[in-house]
Amino acid sequence: MFERFTDEARQVVVLAQERAREHGAGAIGTEHLLLALYRVPDNLALAVLGANGVDRDAVEADVDALREGYGPAAAEALATLGIDLDEVRRQVDEAFGPGALDRTRSASGKESWWKGGHLGFERASRKVLELALREAMRLEHGYIGTEHILLGLLQTEGAAQRILLARGLRVQTATAMVDGLVRSQRAS
Repeated sequence: MFERFTDEARQVVVLAQERAREHGAGAIGTEHLLLALYRVPDNLALAVLGANGVDRDAVEADVDALREGYGPAAAEALATLGIDLDEVRRQVDEAFGPGALDRTRSASGKESWWKGGHLGFERASRKVLELALREAMRLEHGYIGTEHILLGLLQTEGAAQRILLARGLRVQTATAMVDGLVRSQRAS
């Protein structure tokens, strides 16, 4: 399948692996694929994201909140169970000293796994790449590009899909834009 990837799509996969390492992840998640799209300049996925107001900084903040595990959505969900994250942090600071949570291995960026070698894909990320292939075939494109990866992200349950949907991007809108952008490129 990777032989059908454009150079930009291959770059996304490589950069997603780098992002996963930077985040101390044991595998490449959908959020790493999404973040990697922003690191490849002038790709069609960026055109779709930009046209729909899905800003890089906002996506980075959303991913950071997911990594920390206490973004606004998580805090709300825990609050419904009677758990106040600010109170938990206060109690940890009281028991272990100020900033104790910031001194954890994951917060300091020190991974407990080997830094070299290949990182595998999470199941959802593999599904994204499968769906990218299906979308390329459905749209009768002879390649798999960044735009197809974006469509795969929108159709696969995972962190990236939640972020994109929360930011207002819908698969139907993105598919129509991809189709239009590719047609206009072919016409030029």
